[in-house]
Amino acid sequence: MDSSTNEITHEFPLRFRVYKDGRVERLGRFAVPDPAPTGLDPKTHVQTKDVVVSSESGVSARLFLPKNSHPDHKLPLVVHYHGGAFCLGSPFDRAFHNFLQLLAAEANAFVISVDYRLAPEHPLPTAHQDSWAALQWIATHSNGQGPDPWLSEYADFGRVFLAGESAGANIAHYVAVQAGATELVGPNIVGLLLLHPGFGGKELNKMYSFICPTSTGFSDPILYPKMDPNLSRMAGAKVLVCVAEKDSSKDVAVAYSE
Repeated sequence: MDSSTNEITHEFPLRFRVYKDGRVERLGRFAVPDPAPTGLDPKTHVQTKDVVVSSESGVSARLFLPKNSHPDHKLPLVVHYHGGAFCLGSPFDRAFHNFLQLLAAEANAFVISVDYRLAPEHPLPTAHQDSWAALQWIATHSNGQGPDPWLSEYADFGRVFLAGESAGANIAHYVAVQAGATELVGPNIVGLLLLHPGFGGKELNKMYSFICPTSTGFSDPILYPKMDPNLSRMAGAKVLVCVAEKDSSKDVAVAYSE
């Protein structure tokens, strides 16, 4: 093997490294996949299954349906986007699966988490476009006649929440703006749940610049929401922003909230 193929061209600690031959090696907690199976969980009694959102892009999602679900008593719908710096994670991973399973059980809510395509193989804004397309697909179920029977029968499209953590919170915000700006028909987005949202700070993020080559820097509306001309049209009457006291991005999240 040519030794040059092991030459590293880019490396971002705890995220990924890229080799000269184009290979991508993921690093950190989610470097090795730890998939959780679908089915009925004996502890929470939450049922899970996977669905294909788009056969063209390959984007899929995992559904979490709590016990005692009944078509005559529809459940609030939480549309979730996982974190992982846009380059790590999946709703199929055990960590996210367990969290969402517990959320569905404790909140008695129907949860769907989107497995958007990851950077750097799929540069941004692919993740955002996949996630927006997923909400549009979900919206096709609002009349009770969508392709997935669970969403058609059990989801209350009058009570829809968008949620995510870190990069996923960034995506949830983006999707809410798109939904409002386009006046998406079907889902009534009541609010957003944003945990430690990942937005831009006073310095440009080098990894973000790498995975989003079309970024316009400080004027990029994905990183800097106030630069988005459609910000005032964002769907959702309420937004809950959660930040951690010692999180390095705390000030950015607080500024977003304000």
